[in-house]
Amino acid sequence: MSFSNNHSDPNQPKQGTRLYNPYQDLHLPSQTLYHLPTSPEYLFTEESIHQRRSWGENLTFYTGSAYLSSSIAGGAAGFFSAFRSFEPTDTLKLKVNRILNSSGHSGRVWGNRVGIVGLIYAGLESGIVAITDRDDVWSSVAAGLGTGAVCRAARGVRSAAVAGALGGLAAGSVVAGKQALKKYAMI
Repeated sequence: MSFSNNHSDPNQPKQGTRLYNPYQDLHLPSQTLYHLPTSPEYLFTEESIHQRRSWGENLTFYTGSAYLSSSIAGGAAGFFSAFRSFEPTDTLKLKVNRILNSSGHSGRVWGNRVGIVGLIYAGLESGIVAITDRDDVWSSVAAGLGTGAVCRAARGVRSAAVAGALGGLAAGSVVAGKQALKKYAMI
């Protein structure tokens, strides 16, 4: 560790840092302040060049968000199908049980099916980005195309080709919409 003979005040924040007082909520007088950086710190310079999620974060994000959103949608669909299956002789307890069973079952089924699609998409996109070393619209389109083809491959070549085309269109439109939203909505 090197010593710098700096005559500046140690309690003054340096450029690009903010002062942190761990005792600020306790309302105690303390002189122990830490200088924390305001921007992310990277171990390797290569990490700071590429501003994107890692393959593990990508896998977790796409799988989790697909599972969560489709579980909620499946639960809502099961909720309404339970209402349609009511019989005039059902008691309140039986109606509540029917709603809970139907919404829970539909939510799990939809969540698992769409979560697997998110898992396949995340794996393909991370693989394509790792091979090409580019993270652009075409990587997402290729991952969507591959995801659709893999998901429908068991039903035949024609079904896989149609699903691949639809997956590529869906991924391309989502990425293009995200870029348009960033550009025009300034998010």
